[in-house]
Amino acid sequence: MLNIRNVRMEDLSELVVIENLCFTEQEAATEEAFKKRIEMIPDSFFVAEEEGVIVGLVNGPVVEAEYITDDLFSDIKANPVSGGHQSILGLAVSPHYQKSGAATALLTYLERDARSKNRETITLTCKENLIPFYENRGFLKKGVSSSEHGGATWFNMIKKLK
Repeated sequence: MLNIRNVRMEDLSELVVIENLCFTEQEAATEEAFKKRIEMIPDSFFVAEEEGVIVGLVNGPVVEAEYITDDLFSDIKANPVSGGHQSILGLAVSPHYQKSGAATALLTYLERDARSKNRETITLTCKENLIPFYENRGFLKKGVSSSEHGGATWFNMIKKLK
């Protein structure tokens, strides 16, 4: 049974492993970036566990702008109590748990939390191959992102919550 909960600092080493299995070295969040996110935004950083083992994660700060900018990968502030746009900087599931519904469960959990805090949208960037995954979960493609993160081409995806 999948259990989703807020992140804890003792999750750090498992999170780094999953992140590096799912993203290239240039794209993956570093241990330092994760430490900062756990300290600054534990209220919008969730992990999925299966029998006590972390199998996935979703995280991102609440931001004022509708689209993600590259500075968010290094410069994070605490989330406002309500309003704003819930960003997703990372959604990652261990390769042997992919296609199990864990990513969708994490997105659903994050969305429920964002709605309860009156967020306007959920905003993220993804690579072209993941556009159908997000569209099937109610996100709209909003063109190519200005992000140059990891040297890849990213697409803006937004899900309106209001």
